[in-house]
Amino acid sequence: MLNQAIAKLQAWFPAAAVHAHCDGPCGVYDPSSARVAAEAVLSMTKKLVDLETPASGDKAASVAYHNTFARYTAIKEEQAQIAKDELLVLWTDYFKPVHLEQFPDLHDTFWKAAKLCSACKVEVSVQHATELMEAVQKVHTMFWATKNRDVSWYTAS
Repeated sequence: MLNQAIAKLQAWFPAAAVHAHCDGPCGVYDPSSARVAAEAVLSMTKKLVDLETPASGDKAASVAYHNTFARYTAIKEEQAQIAKDELLVLWTDYFKPVHLEQFPDLHDTFWKAAKLCSACKVEVSVQHATELMEAVQKVHTMFWATKNRDVSWYTAS
């Protein structure tokens, strides 16, 4: 009965057709969140590489080492997933066919960036973390070019 009443209301007062080109309101997309996450990945990777192993037999130092190593690893993996999620939202929700005409390597850029996020989760590689930052910078440049805006690339570190 409620469904019939709603159907009659919709028939009497039809909603106007609307069109949207993205999932969210225009202007909410920004590659900066991917940059922040990628920077955290690079920072944690460097910290892991620089972490000194404790002397053999020093139990307290060993526990502290493993705790720190685990925390850096957890943060690195979490931030790599955040970077991947942010990049995939930009790729699938923001960029449109017209952008592909402007940037023929758009799909390849995002695919490689997403693969680098996965590599950074699996590995402790400064090279891959640095390549992820470079990929995010390329996305940053593409994104702002589509908006005809000159937004400088910067990093927190």
